[in-house]
Amino acid sequence: MVSKSLPKIWYGGDYNPEQWDEETVLEDMRMFKLAGIDVATINVFAWAELQPDETTYNFANLDNTLDRLHRNGVYVCLGTSTAAHPAWMAKRYPDIRRVDFEGRKRQFGGRHNSCPNSPTYRKYAERLAEKLAERYKDHPAVLLWHVSNEYGGYCYCENCQKEFRVWLRRKYKTMDELNESWNTAFWGHTFYDWDEIVAPNGLSEEWQGGQNTNFQGISLDYRRFQSESLLDVFRLERDVIKKHTPDTPVTTNLMGLYPELDYFKWGREMDVVSWDNYPSIDTPVSLTAMTHDLMRGLKSGQPFILMEQTPSQQNWQPYNSLKRPGVMRLWSYQAVAHGADTVMFFQLRRSRGATEKYHGAVIEHVGHEHTRVFRESAHLGNELQQLEDQLIDATVDAKVAIIFDWENRWAIDLSSGPSIALDYVKEVHKFYDAFYQKNIPVDLVSVEEDLSKYDIVIAPVMYMLKNGLADRLKAFVRQGGTFVTTFFSGIVDERDLVTLGGYPGELRELVGIWAEEIDALEPTRSNEIVFKQPYGHLHGEYSCHILFDLIHEETAEVLATYGSDFYQGMPVLTRNQYGKGKAYYIASSPDENFMNDFVETVIEEKGIEPGLVSVNGVEVTTRQKNGETIWFVLNHNAESSTFDTGSKRLKDLLSGKHFSGNAEIEGRDVYILKEEY
Repeated sequence: MVSKSLPKIWYGGDYNPEQWDEETVLEDMRMFKLAGIDVATINVFAWAELQPDETTYNFANLDNTLDRLHRNGVYVCLGTSTAAHPAWMAKRYPDIRRVDFEGRKRQFGGRHNSCPNSPTYRKYAERLAEKLAERYKDHPAVLLWHVSNEYGGYCYCENCQKEFRVWLRRKYKTMDELNESWNTAFWGHTFYDWDEIVAPNGLSEEWQGGQNTNFQGISLDYRRFQSESLLDVFRLERDVIKKHTPDTPVTTNLMGLYPELDYFKWGREMDVVSWDNYPSIDTPVSLTAMTHDLMRGLKSGQPFILMEQTPSQQNWQPYNSLKRPGVMRLWSYQAVAHGADTVMFFQLRRSRGATEKYHGAVIEHVGHEHTRVFRESAHLGNELQQLEDQLIDATVDAKVAIIFDWENRWAIDLSSGPSIALDYVKEVHKFYDAFYQKNIPVDLVSVEEDLSKYDIVIAPVMYMLKNGLADRLKAFVRQGGTFVTTFFSGIVDERDLVTLGGYPGELRELVGIWAEEIDALEPTRSNEIVFKQPYGHLHGEYSCHILFDLIHEETAEVLATYGSDFYQGMPVLTRNQYGKGKAYYIASSPDENFMNDFVETVIEEKGIEPGLVSVNGVEVTTRQKNGETIWFVLNHNAESSTFDTGSKRLKDLLSGKHFSGNAEIEGRDVYILKEEY
């Protein structure tokens, strides 16, 4: 869908001509051509300009911008401007302003400052979106609609509280069902009327900014409600746009691992997923790769849009390092390698004032093309034109899936114990990184994904087991799949009520063990995973941390035991034969060496091999198109490194170089390879 009107990888980014005079904008057109920029995201924060009062709309400047961009060969991702309401609206209609976690009514300022349940906001946002869609439905420059911007943040105002009660009545139907689901008999919290329910914030059930709560059921439901409230506002604008432009895709830019919204639900509502990638200089490259794969997984493997990245540096991190020479190009191609069909930036020209004036841009404050950043941007733009449509709509074929669930993440974060050191994303990344280091592609999938297409499915720390998932996992393993889960899994249902009868609840039969207790130690303290007999690549002793399930084998085979403490000799790694497949249970958080040896073992058992072998720091991944495989070789090292093509003869689509057997790649360089027959 991304490539519908532009048969190449889109190249461009956010552009704000309303901040500049005519002479500067004309100069931008010249420099866009030099850089190969063919798509501009515009009108993202222009509501105040478009609508100076309740009844007046002024589209003259936007008309000129669209026409000028189109004349100069630049297409448009058109924003709806609803991410920041105008000052006059905030003054005249207080209901539009959010109430924060501490119960304070926001004044005008910043962004993400509109209540999603404000009737005023919903009315004016829908009206503006419709006026834009009516006016520009036939404009030849418009390729994509961009609704709002980086949705996020919760509101605790009276409107939200009232709508929360309506949401709860739809979900639970009766007060008895609600009280049972929230276990309100605890601390005498029984509710007898819907109007007794208040939003869980710093004035009621939660503290430390929402990191802790007295009632997980209440807080979980409020997070679900707020995520759905913001999603409903997105749908409101999307639907009115679709009424006028049914064939133009609609998106909004997500934020990767952002914790507050359930992005799998959002992905289902978007024509194409887009997201903003802002790693730090020390962010593990495998974590960035994992996040790309997660964004691809929101729509079951469809290509996505890299909507924002910086060409040089950010402005909002504690230490805003420059991207070293070659890194912008390298990280851009990493996004493409994992499923992006665009390379776009924030921003195309640096702002002159306010908070983002030191956020990087293709055109720096000096205003000309004689900068390192512009030269690198123009070089990449030229390469993307050279590639034409060879990569567009290519897919990723993975035999390994890792289940990722936002509601499970919320439940773990809200859990009153057993350890504040337990980090769901870090535990998921441990598994992902072990596959990444071996150049094995991985899909990040929802609990609702079809699992039958995978050989290995991993569910790290699946604390909340949703209805029906255990049966689907059993069916997957019964048919020959390999399933892996870990400590602190199968503990509660989706109401955050403990499944009685022994941990890991509904997974007990599948993994063939039960957990009696869970020990929690400070992260600096550890235990040992001890193998008396080697198992695959696993042997000797490894360290483990954070949580330690004290488990008993039932039908499972014990592969390794704890090495110390009062539970020395108890199982820590088990394997259970189930139908034609097997299920592993890892009872603690293991070190990197264990993860690497364990992953090596399970991929060998399933006959999964990497397409190419490379040294540490050289990432290799693939996409498929028209029955052909495209290999991406990305050297994240600063120095020259090597990879091995095996028996394949490959040609680089960028340089035309030919490779076979052992090959060399320069530091921070990229090869995009196809097989020669």
